[in-house]
Amino acid sequence: MARAVLAFTTELETNRTHISDIVQDMAPGLMDLPGLGPVSSAVVLVAYSHHGRIHSEAAFAAIAGVNPIPASSGNTIRHRLNRQGDRQLNKALHTIARTRMQFDAATKEYVQRRTAEDKTLREIRRCLKRSIARELFRKLQTLMA
Repeated sequence: MARAVLAFTTELETNRTHISDIVQDMAPGLMDLPGLGPVSSAVVLVAYSHHGRIHSEAAFAAIAGVNPIPASSGNTIRHRLNRQGDRQLNKALHTIARTRMQFDAATKEYVQRRTAEDKTLREIRRCLKRSIARELFRKLQTLMA
């Protein structure tokens, strides 16, 4: 069983290296963004596909399922996440957001500022995922033009 684990670990590292090489060939510099690894970058590239497929950052956010949907009632004004769209892309954005929330200084500062504004962690993560989708779309537009 230990040999199987070691063999699978080696195979996993080989696959990560191959995916990293492919991502670097298609969109050099994409993995330089904080929180993006080879797997999440590959998921983003697959969803983006090619220049011209997605016409705006709002459309990219809708494909990812991170466009805000109004969920207001009475005096409370709030939004919720869209539960539709590409779930793999949404999961990749979620992973990027959580990674940035733990390790990126600018994101930590953003979370502290929004927490002081009485936002919940869920709302902060929703806003962060939308912001990340916007950043990724703009980066892909310049890299793959």
